[in-house]
Amino acid sequence: MFTSRRLIIVATAVAMLSGCATPSPYDSQGQAQQSTGMSKTAKYGGLGALAGAIAGAAINHDNRGKGALIGAAAVGAAAAGYGYYADKQEAALRESMANTGVEVQRQGDQIKLIMPGNITFGTDSSDIAPSFYSPLNNLANSFKQFNQNTIEIVGYTDSTGSRQHNMDLSQRRAQAVSTYLTSQGVDSSRLSVRGAGPDQPVASNADANGRAQNRRVEVNLKPIPGQQYQ
Repeated sequence: MFTSRRLIIVATAVAMLSGCATPSPYDSQGQAQQSTGMSKTAKYGGLGALAGAIAGAAINHDNRGKGALIGAAAVGAAAAGYGYYADKQEAALRESMANTGVEVQRQGDQIKLIMPGNITFGTDSSDIAPSFYSPLNNLANSFKQFNQNTIEIVGYTDSTGSRQHNMDLSQRRAQAVSTYLTSQGVDSSRLSVRGAGPDQPVASNADANGRAQNRRVEVNLKPIPGQQYQ
């Protein structure tokens, strides 16, 4: 019982230190802050440290307290490192995507960009619309600056027409975005594409406004497995 209590105290202490060790410079701007006031960096560092403490204690059977401390420090630092990196990337994307029609969302350790159909492609077309080039150029510049995560591009359609046609169309649209980003210097090894057709609608397909929202391209940014973030 004493050992378990000591592990919890050690894990909690290191989690707090890990979370506070790398404050994000964007917290004061409200760009990378949770509703509770805790930055994403602190959250990831704290949770990572707690998980690392448990793992470290399990590995080091001879000295569980020491194992917990080492595990918390190692995993907590890595998690906080990506949180800090993502905070900076999120802030830069919000600035570059301002007034382009592209929405930037933060979902845990992932950043999602939602590109609505009214700026991306014409009806039943996978040719990039003129209004889409400027956001894509900004995106390419950002991806070259922040080059330490993977980029998944997913195309979506509304439910009009056959499912197979929509699946093919959404795949071509996602590929068109990938091809253009590559032509602008983004490393192709970071990119993956997927066509989701009418799946996962964000609005009702029963009216024109809802269908317009469902016709979109989403770009998901995720950490590279095993990557060390500073």
